Amino acid sequence: MTYEPQPIDTSHIQFEKGLQDLIEELAKNTHDTWAQMRIAEGWQHGERYDDRAKTTPNLVPYAELPETEKDYDRATASETLKLVMALGYRIDTGQTK
Repeated sequence: MTYEPQPIDTSHIQFEKGLQDLIEELAKNTHDTWAQMRIAEGWQHGERYDDRAKTTPNLVPYAELPETEKDYDRATASETLKLVMALGYRIDTGQTK
């Protein structure tokens, strides 16, 4: 079987100016959710990724992640928001915390 991913096209979605803060919060939450699941599975912080030993250097607070890892979480958050908008939902940027 050959798997061919077919995500919904979101290339036409443009963000309003105020969404960068939301994307960053979503990225942080994505990391925290991932970390919480890893810890529950017995993973620990380690100097290098080791699947057998269940160690990863990324079990740190979001602020301490390398930019490359933050960019991965930002891309996930951004694509999720784009999909929500492509499906016809609106993000009201007039609301604050």
